Amino acid sequence: MDDRVNYARTAKLIASYHPDVVALQELDSVTKRSNGDNVVKKIADLAEYKSGYAAAIPFDGGKYGIGSLFKEQPLQFYNIALPGAEEQRTLQIVEFSSFVIFNAHLSLTEADRNRSGEIINAEKLKFTKPVFLTGDLNAEPTSTLITTFKKTWTHLSPDAYTFPSTGPNEQIDYIFVSHEHASGFEIISSEVVRDSITSDHRPVIVRLRIK
Repeated sequence: MDDRVNYARTAKLIASYHPDVVALQELDSVTKRSNGDNVVKKIADLAEYKSGYAAAIPFDGGKYGIGSLFKEQPLQFYNIALPGAEEQRTLQIVEFSSFVIFNAHLSLTEADRNRSGEIINAEKLKFTKPVFLTGDLNAEPTSTLITTFKKTWTHLSPDAYTFPSTGPNEQIDYIFVSHEHASGFEIISSEVVRDSITSDHRPVIVRLRIK
């Protein structure tokens, strides 16, 4: 937010919290705008993580999408297309031995978000292990999407504003766990990090203990 691209700064902030898994949105991959850098891999290498990328659209000589960082090598990761009138969106699925991460960056259009919610819920049904849904959902807590999600997902992150980072007045970034698995976890801490420089969204962090 100070008009400087500084991957080391981003990596340092991430590493300072020692997360097992990180979900990132709005990532360039080898675009002209990013000087040909594979951004998620660059951040992962600096923070000493493995990484996986999910492209949503071709952009500026490369791709634009979302990605994840992880300490443990996943069993698999893949992505499925989500609707977006203004631009194609995607859902990244990262499966580990004991849980699954869904990483999403949803449309600015309500109808597309609601349709994305149906696709996400259908994908969740393919897994019997706990599924965590993370990301920039571009939807406020009172929206149809979040109201619907709360019927089948348990909200883990705090009810607090996340955007814009310089003076948050919207809550659009979330972490959920599949409803049927929520009782297997205890929330140790849940916070929106008071960082206004690293990103235009404030980071959301949840620490869990397996019961």
